[in-house]
Amino acid sequence: MTFADLGLSDELLRAIEDSGYTVPTPIQASAIPSILMMRDMIGVAQTGTGKTASFVLPMIDILAQGRSRARMPRSLILEPTRELAAQVAENFEKYGKYHKLSMALLIGGVSMTDQLAALEKGVDVLIATPGRLMDLFGRGKIMLNGCSLLVIDEADRMLDMGFIPDIEEICTKLPKQRQTLLFSATMPAPIKRLADKFLDNPKMIEVARPATANVNIKQWVVPVAAAKKKERLRELLAADDVKTAIIFCNRKTTVRELNKTLQRDRYRSSEIHGDMEQSQRIAELDRFKAGDVNILVASDVAARGLDIKGVSHVFNYDAPWHPDDYVHRIGRTGRAGATGVAFTFVTPDDAENIANIEKLTGQKIDRFGGAPAAEKAADDEAPAPRRTARKPAAKAERAPPADIPAIDVERTAERAPRAPRAKRPPQAAVSPTPATAAAPAPAAPRPAPARPALADDGDDDGGWNGPLPDFLRAKIG
Repeated sequence: MTFADLGLSDELLRAIEDSGYTVPTPIQASAIPSILMMRDMIGVAQTGTGKTASFVLPMIDILAQGRSRARMPRSLILEPTRELAAQVAENFEKYGKYHKLSMALLIGGVSMTDQLAALEKGVDVLIATPGRLMDLFGRGKIMLNGCSLLVIDEADRMLDMGFIPDIEEICTKLPKQRQTLLFSATMPAPIKRLADKFLDNPKMIEVARPATANVNIKQWVVPVAAAKKKERLRELLAADDVKTAIIFCNRKTTVRELNKTLQRDRYRSSEIHGDMEQSQRIAELDRFKAGDVNILVASDVAARGLDIKGVSHVFNYDAPWHPDDYVHRIGRTGRAGATGVAFTFVTPDDAENIANIEKLTGQKIDRFGGAPAAEKAADDEAPAPRRTARKPAAKAERAPPADIPAIDVERTAERAPRAPRAKRPPQAAVSPTPATAAAPAPAAPRPAPARPALADDGDDDGGWNGPLPDFLRAKIG
């Protein structure tokens, strides 16, 4: 099957041929004819399978007939992130170059003045994030009652980001008679309820099981200690044939720190995360696409919607917290039929995350290097516990017996000669016997010194037997 078999216009087929495509992907072959027939549709397909073109191509032909009016877009495409919105806009420019369709990009982080100016002229296609759209609608700058075609793209990501209430409100502002297309990589229960509420007898197209990873991507789990992540990353970047790579981190601070480390090591790396202005993010993406840098360190803001050709590797420097994010992260490689490699670093604390990923995707991810890699990671963690275990053993060898501490033995030996004297009765109770007279000198009472009688002392001193004070001696002399 070719694109010509799908009923597309000659102008559109020429633009597709200029882009280098000849054969539609399964989601495109299934979705395009149904969309051209103006049917509501639910498309479930893994990332990187051509979902964007599956609705952009038929929309161009549908909107080729008609005229736009000021502040009343004819069609609306909702995207969860600015990067995805910009990606869809690029597709419209690429495939619609032989059509005279007007388009506006309504996203945060850029000047609202230019966006309002485009809306005033009237647009055939409005690509927007829910937040900025609701903002302008609340100010009365846009009307949605002329919108006849609604596309909700990456609906599961909308759910994760908390946009479902906004989407429900937006749907109530649109005409009831419209065509609605919903695309998602997964189909959780809240998305199913949304589809049941706002889609009219939709056709269900599912070209792959929900949350199935691309079969063209070779996936590896790399067991590693947390402190060894940077070292292990450098080893893989040097050992594997890494042409272009995206490295995903869970935190923006990790993105900044890791990019600085790679740059110090002379790698051509850059970064993209949510704290950057939209103009900065676009500039860094352009550098990556142009080949000025070949390593892009990113947070999950870049996990979806980056259709960059030739990304050979994806590194999950941090294992993703949500299993769905894993599918979208590794989907940045292996796109459009190409092959790719995905490495996920796993510390002992990430065991539950990996188990959830394998449960969602229904496949066991191979461990990189097999048992030796796992043993190496275990050895990296082991030294501290072994040192702790040896210290008590060493103390036990030097310790004295538990019943008689060493210091008590010495003190007992010192007190042994004094034990009989402690039991001897008081001296007053002993009668003067020969045995007593023969007692050792220390036991005998100290003899009283001779004391002369004082001339003016008429009383006997009686019991005084102490030494004579000096002032008395002076008086006697």
